Amino acid sequence: MALAFTWLASDFATAPQLAPEDLAQAAAAGFRSIVNNRPDFEAGPSQPTSQAMQAAADAAGLDYAFLPVQPGFQTQDEIARMRELIDTLPKPMLAFCRSGARTSNLYRAATKS
Repeated sequence: MALAFTWLASDFATAPQLAPEDLAQAAAAGFRSIVNNRPDFEAGPSQPTSQAMQAAADAAGLDYAFLPVQPGFQTQDEIARMRELIDTLPKPMLAFCRSGARTSNLYRAATKS
């Protein structure tokens, strides 16, 4: 199955929940970094953990960051941390959450002037 993602900028895309096996596809698509915005076990035990995603990112040669945020609300600290990740991780970046919406909102908050 093809990796589904949406470009928000020329070097940043968002996706719904990724699985560890999706990260090799992300690397093949040219992404260099992955940001996981979904808290572990938010959807129960079937959701891949950050540790599993980190291992898959490492195996695919991708940088990885875990910045779990709650749906519907991001703190100023979370927004500032996302800005740091945008500024420092290799690009293009692919970030994900359950549907992509919270990551999109977080990106917009972190990049507004």
